[in-house]
Amino acid sequence: MGKLDGKVAFITGAARGQGRAHALRLAQDGADIIAIDLCGPVRSVAYPMPTLADLEQTAKDVEALGRRVVARQADVRDFAGLGKAFQEGVTELGPVQIVVANAGIGAGGVATDDEQWEDVVAVNLTGVWNTGRVAIPQLLELNQGGSIVLTSSTGGLVGVGIPTAGFLGYTAAKHGVVGLMRSWANFLAPYNIRVNSVAPTAVRTPMAGDGNLAKILELAPQLASALTNAMPVDLVEPEDIANAVAWLVSDDARYVTGTVVPVDAGLLNKR
Repeated sequence: MGKLDGKVAFITGAARGQGRAHALRLAQDGADIIAIDLCGPVRSVAYPMPTLADLEQTAKDVEALGRRVVARQADVRDFAGLGKAFQEGVTELGPVQIVVANAGIGAGGVATDDEQWEDVVAVNLTGVWNTGRVAIPQLLELNQGGSIVLTSSTGGLVGVGIPTAGFLGYTAAKHGVVGLMRSWANFLAPYNIRVNSVAPTAVRTPMAGDGNLAKILELAPQLASALTNAMPVDLVEPEDIANAVAWLVSDDARYVTGTVVPVDAGLLNKR
């Protein structure tokens, strides 16, 4: 028996990286998965974005664990399109009890200041808001409680101090995610719907791994101190974040709400 048997999880940004790790970990615990991803470019993002093949691989990996999955290409910035994908998943798998608003992009550097700001705020903050307003009405209608986890960042708890449009937008958006989490947690607590956030340090995903962290540091060398962990690791693994998410959405954390859980190798404690 898994801790999440009989439950359905709605996960954005699920094609690879943290999102895929969340999908697989929750599937291992018994959940069926609605997996959503843009699977396409964003104008200010320099690193390769996930593809439809990546999303299909996530679906295959979930099915290999014996769980059901609905995978859809959708943009969290598009409320109507996201809602359609969500409803298709619910129609096939049943009502959602778990929401993981994971979709996000790194700070841009290959577009104008306005484009960098608009893209990162639209995906990392508006996309989280859209995910919530797509899923929360169904959770309330179901009236069986539930759990929502929003992906923030250590950059959502401190000021990174890099005065470029992309980094300012990223930091502002991730702070906004924490504000959304706290507001939703208070609103939804009477309905036994818990809302929490995870705050990772740099994670070994295509956003920061595969040499991209070094490229980011070339553009903003002053960021090095802000990304130096207390523990002797430069990057944590996607599975480390997925383990925290799996705990937060399980009954093991049934009275945990309105919190930020850092998975940061001690980075925040150094400040």
